[in-house]
Amino acid sequence: MAKIIVVTSGKGGVGKTTSSAAIGTGLALKGYKTAIIDFDIGLRNLDLIMGCERRVVYDFVNVINGEANLNQALIKDKRVEKLFILPASQTRDKDALTREGVEKVLEELKEEFDFIICDSPAGIEAGAMMALYFADEAIVTTNPEVSSVRDSDRILGILQSKSKRAEQGEQPVKEHLLLTRYNPERVSTGEMLSVEDVQEILAIDLLGVIPESKSVLNASNSGQPVILDSESDAGQAYSDAIERLLGEIIDFRFLNVEKKGLLKRIFGG
Repeated sequence: MAKIIVVTSGKGGVGKTTSSAAIGTGLALKGYKTAIIDFDIGLRNLDLIMGCERRVVYDFVNVINGEANLNQALIKDKRVEKLFILPASQTRDKDALTREGVEKVLEELKEEFDFIICDSPAGIEAGAMMALYFADEAIVTTNPEVSSVRDSDRILGILQSKSKRAEQGEQPVKEHLLLTRYNPERVSTGEMLSVEDVQEILAIDLLGVIPESKSVLNASNSGQPVILDSESDAGQAYSDAIERLLGEIIDFRFLNVEKKGLLKRIFGG
């Protein structure tokens, strides 16, 4: 049975698209046929992070409007066998997404895919509401700062009241917390909220803690999901999150300040 997972947040710039790309890629690497859909109509970025922007011919809105079929619009990833991307339109506005149209596309994808990752715009505008409406699970992405966490709390309220599952009285959307750009040194000086602080406020299960890392920016600029950089701490943290998403119990890493050895203290680094 296909599972629809929305990657969402209340605030922009917290790493949703980076996370959507990493999570979709990680699931495909595990052997699950996975589609990642960009719901950010007019401001698409997923194709850039996935390195397939030059291959976009048809998009999500073209499929909804019957101007192309799914087979024409889906872009097969060149690196990972079972991974596909459905890009957003850059030339339409967010009203181009209709609930009936989105549902039709999702139902067609569910016949063929194991996981459908919905990369949501930030906030609670039309595209974001559409992305979360059909979700079975939600990965709420937040930075360890008060405004980001507060906005994520609002998203949780919407998931619990305005999703299709809530409307129809079904099992609630399963919620996961993904904490991004975490810096233990800044936590220790009180500049950032701790993992415990964020969990206390949001009260949902912790899926992953992604450390602040240059590798995330480097991966985005080179058009590849950071999870493919298995040497980086961010790549490893996303891999751990995939294991937890699939039901494994994995210890959390990168939560504490790294103690520098004598040579590092003398020479830096």
